[in-house]
Amino acid sequence: MSASTPPPAQTPTKIELLELLAALGMAQWRDFSAAAVHHGLTGTQAKVLSQLGRGPLPMRALAERLVCDASNITGIVDRLEDQGLVRREPSPTDRRVKNVVATDKGRETLLRVRTEMQATHSALDTLDPAETETLFALLNRLRPSMERTA
Repeated sequence: MSASTPPPAQTPTKIELLELLAALGMAQWRDFSAAAVHHGLTGTQAKVLSQLGRGPLPMRALAERLVCDASNITGIVDRLEDQGLVRREPSPTDRRVKNVVATDKGRETLLRVRTEMQATHSALDTLDPAETETLFALLNRLRPSMERTA
């Protein structure tokens, strides 16, 4: 190997990958929380809205996804409901269970929060289209196994 030839790339360890994912996740969370504040939301309230993006969820499922006590979710949902961003509905399969549903206003607010995440958008803008497609494919491949363990 000549002096001008770069050393061979070393495959990153899982620990290195985890540290990088954690750093990116924390940076994305800070950006998300900062954008949420512009809409009168805490980061956690916006996170609840984002969890409802795929459809209604029971209160207990929201608590599990946010890794917090169900009583905390009650207060968060109360405040979101007061703002007209969510509503509670009885579960169609179990009347004792209340599902939380994002309203149109809640979905629109979440979209505005995500649109205003300037640091995250700027970072993604550094990727060319092929890199964007590759990153998207890789993250989609990881998502199912990560969500199963969460």
